[in-house]
Amino acid sequence: MSVDDARSDAGLAGEPVAVVGMSCRLPGARDPEAYWQLLVAGREAITDVPPGRPGTAVGRGGFLEHIDRFDPSFFGIAPREAAAMDPQQRLMLELSWEALENAGIVPGQLHGNAIGVFVGAISGDYAVLLDRQGPGAITSHTVTGLNRGVIANRISYTLGLRGPSLVVDTAQSSSLVAVHLACESLRRGESQAALAGGVHLNLLAEGSAGAAAFGALSPEGRCYAFDARANGYVRGEGGAVVVLKPLARAVADGDQVHCVILGSATGNDGTTEGLTVPSADAQAEVIAQAYRRAGVSPSEVQYVELHGTGTRRGDPVEAAALGSVLGTARERRTPLRVGSAKTNVGHLEGAAGIVGLVKAALSISHRWLPASLNFQTPNPDIPLDELNLRVQAAPGPWPREDQPLIAGVSSFGMGGTNCHVVLSDPPTADRPPVAPPPPVVPWLLSAKTEAALRAQAARLLEFVGADNAEPVGDADNAEPISDADIGHSLAVTRTAFDHRAAVVGTDRATLLRGLAALAEGRSDPAVVTGTGRAGSTAFLFSGQGSQRAGMGRDLSVEFPVFAEALEEICGHFGPDLKEVMFTGDGRLDQTRYTQAALFAIEVALFRLVTSCGVRPDYLIGHSIGEVAAAHVSGVLSLADACALVRARGALMQAARADGAMVSIEAAEDEVAAALNERVSIAAVNGPRSTVVSGDEDVVLGIARRFAGQGRRTRRLQVSHAFHSPHMDGVLDDFRRVAEQLSYREPAIPVISNRTGRRARRSAPPTTGSGTSARPYGSTTAWPGCAPRASPPISRSDRTRC
Repeated sequence: MSVDDARSDAGLAGEPVAVVGMSCRLPGARDPEAYWQLLVAGREAITDVPPGRPGTAVGRGGFLEHIDRFDPSFFGIAPREAAAMDPQQRLMLELSWEALENAGIVPGQLHGNAIGVFVGAISGDYAVLLDRQGPGAITSHTVTGLNRGVIANRISYTLGLRGPSLVVDTAQSSSLVAVHLACESLRRGESQAALAGGVHLNLLAEGSAGAAAFGALSPEGRCYAFDARANGYVRGEGGAVVVLKPLARAVADGDQVHCVILGSATGNDGTTEGLTVPSADAQAEVIAQAYRRAGVSPSEVQYVELHGTGTRRGDPVEAAALGSVLGTARERRTPLRVGSAKTNVGHLEGAAGIVGLVKAALSISHRWLPASLNFQTPNPDIPLDELNLRVQAAPGPWPREDQPLIAGVSSFGMGGTNCHVVLSDPPTADRPPVAPPPPVVPWLLSAKTEAALRAQAARLLEFVGADNAEPVGDADNAEPISDADIGHSLAVTRTAFDHRAAVVGTDRATLLRGLAALAEGRSDPAVVTGTGRAGSTAFLFSGQGSQRAGMGRDLSVEFPVFAEALEEICGHFGPDLKEVMFTGDGRLDQTRYTQAALFAIEVALFRLVTSCGVRPDYLIGHSIGEVAAAHVSGVLSLADACALVRARGALMQAARADGAMVSIEAAEDEVAAALNERVSIAAVNGPRSTVVSGDEDVVLGIARRFAGQGRRTRRLQVSHAFHSPHMDGVLDDFRRVAEQLSYREPAIPVISNRTGRRARRSAPPTTGSGTSARPYGSTTAWPGCAPRASPPISRSDRTRC
């Protein structure tokens, strides 16, 4: 190869690609965590043929449980169509969903985006099984159900993905070639992110019989990669998917990066002694090209996940190719470590490459190398010392942990299509300071059915129990996941389905007890269940009386967004407002401080909540809360809103202070009949909850009358008779302040709590007394705005708000 060719290869690498999510379903392992435990424990998941599965030529294999189980309604698929679908389609739907959730990506939020789907698959056993049923088994779903290309298309269709969608068949190298193509698609910019992986199921006895006749299967049903006993492989089944993003995008998004794909290459053996005879030179060319594209020196590579089938012809060729490029590379200080996941789970054929890649990614993220099983004596046809290779026969740390971890993954097809991928550990990043745990943590779960909700609780209970267990045999000293981290993931990285539950607790014991109860269908004080309904979101801003000493102090410590907003707002009122709020010296109950403090806390809370992604469809407020609603809706600027609040509080503080307010258990109409010009209805809090306000003797007399009828009454602890004629004396001064302000149309609709209609710009209301026009009360009638003639919200709706 010329220097120009080498430069061209380096230029093709482009930006590194991050692996931000993973899923797998393998023999003995239903997810990446279980797969890692199987690897580090050195377990072999090869078993006798389970009942109901076709026999194999050697009587052993790696099998999945329950491949006939599938929840079609979860993916919006009719049961009849699901029955016609190749189980490989069904499995890849599940794995794609799980990989996205593992990446912290809500699948439903990807609709319409340029997300690519690349799947390696080579078998069509289900089509043969259907063909045996005769023409009567053919339905309208048969064509799409059995077409291998639809495996990828089904994922794109279900999730609404607009990027490339294709199935790769290069025989046993299919899934690793799929990863290679996905990376190229990302680097070309045709995909924003990609799902890449492979799937393989062994549903026919003839499949094993054909592999045995070809001479590829081990008579003992075991894979002896690079060992003197190597006599073939054992078949496995399952699948795996990784979520890929350009590294820069993953870092900007704050994703957890499991490992980085630096480069990859693919090629073919060309003409050899036979169609299925591998070429060491051709494999070496692909391996060398991959490292040139990755910009990595061969001497930096510490580990290679082998194709490693344990065949007499394949292993020596692979070893010779690796040794010539990597093992004997100049400046290599330690032997190149090699191993094969096929010794654990068998050869997954079309999905073999992705199984090896997930193993290598887990080994990088855990910084530990599991053992390659069944290795005792080196294959005499593989001069390990001469090639400077060493089989990772026992678990242990990486050879040079003080340097970047570099691993390769190889996969070779029987027709000569070879692929090699170069991985590294992710770049180090400064971790944000860990916030103290909140006093109460909610764990939110959802599902499409009540039974599925209980199953989700059972799975989470199992996961948390496993998280509490000691790590098995590896060097991963990670602490158990915190309750708050679990709560965060459940809340923001999972799809919210209709059947929902919240398990709430102050400690893990309470949370686990609640999960157990939910899983078993029992009630528990820590569990709340319900069904989600479509609807709008409204924010209610409360009025005077909701203040408390110390409000906002803890939030200011925990949330910078809240602290910055509160500081800005308090700056419009004077330096002592925050002190009044935080110290609890009694001044907070003075009206001029109360109203400023409530306005400040409510607006700061609005900024905090919206910074978390919650957006209101409507706003409504009571009393001073209406000014907060007017500001956050865009009607008033912050400066103008604060000026209005200052004037309002000062004027009301200076008003006559000889009145009273009483809450009465009575309907509005009942109370109205007892009023005169000295009192008025201050608020209607519910169908049978009304507040009267005005002269003390009259208000207390009305209260005694209703109390005599057995009604509940309660005098409110206020300094003035708010929302009554007692406030009429401040109206002119208040109007003069209000008329100096600027008003705009609300960007978020504001609902008047007097009319139940949206407030709109109109002619300024006239000044009056009593309840006719009172901008200090619950009117939503700021100058220049009045209700639009639109259908009102019912009183029951106002009560709920």
